[in-house]
Amino acid sequence: MSSVYLEVLTGEALAQVLPALARLRIEVFRDWPYLYDGDLDYEESYLQNYRHSKEAIVVGAFHGPKLVGAATGTPLTDHSEDFAAAFETCRLDLEEVFYCAESVLLPEYRGRGLGHGFFDAREAHARHLGYSISAFCSVTRPAVHPMRPEGYAPLDPFWRRRGYAPLEGVVAQFSWKDLNSPEATDKPLQFWARTLNPSA
Repeated sequence: MSSVYLEVLTGEALAQVLPALARLRIEVFRDWPYLYDGDLDYEESYLQNYRHSKEAIVVGAFHGPKLVGAATGTPLTDHSEDFAAAFETCRLDLEEVFYCAESVLLPEYRGRGLGHGFFDAREAHARHLGYSISAFCSVTRPAVHPMRPEGYAPLDPFWRRRGYAPLEGVVAQFSWKDLNSPEATDKPLQFWARTLNPSA
């Protein structure tokens, strides 16, 4: 596993990895808790947001030439339409928030510190650009669900160790089609955030 490395991608290098990222998102997000029945055409269209954002970042995890994981980020204002309702009652200055979007990693590469590397790189990028807050959102599923794996451990402790906490009342609604479901349904996504220390 020594050949696994992280690379920070922006600009044209970011654009070149988007097709592989689209396929990776579909593969990883099939698992709990997203259960995403992905569509490649939608994924490739969605990821164009990163191509068009001047301050976007992709942190790629590579095993040799293969993309085995990735984490993305953009200014939250690049997603203002998606998240407008969620932040209506929040006092945060959205111009100060850098949004850490997806983190996807193939199962066989987990537990090796790459998750910390993903956050370290995105937070450093956000600080460099002058953002004072880092945020992300995660899907909330019922405690009792027929597809919840036995022994599933949520990532809340990992996020809290990195200084993140849920933003009370800041919940976005997104719709996608679950595996084994006939149609797309809305899902709640809870926002988490932390302050970025400029000197870190």
